Amino acid sequence: MHETAIVSGLMRILEQKAVCHGVTRISQVSLKVGRLCAVEPQQLVACFEMFAEDTVADGAKLVINTVDVRGRCRQCTTEFDVPRFRFECPACGGNDIEVIQGQELYIESFEAVSRDAKAGNE
Repeated sequence: MHETAIVSGLMRILEQKAVCHGVTRISQVSLKVGRLCAVEPQQLVACFEMFAEDTVADGAKLVINTVDVRGRCRQCTTEFDVPRFRFECPACGGNDIEVIQGQELYIESFEAVSRDAKAGNE
């Protein structure tokens, strides 16, 4: 299950960013995940909940924004959505396809409370 390794890395990044920016609590994390990453969203959420326990992200909501697969034909340069992983150009029938979207896996954003904001509210 590579979701565990993904979430482990995600938590390291979030904890580093929290320290750098004086974050006391993360309430939501938004990820961009391409369909070619072969990530199971439910597994990702379950791993995130487990890894976030007793951290700055404990109780945070994980939002997964899925990115469809798009390709570009190297023969005729047509860009197209890749249905059901069928890498064939709909314009010329070529199969020399460059993937231009669908391999993403990154933190798009996260919502947090900083020490300064917390001090200002008390």
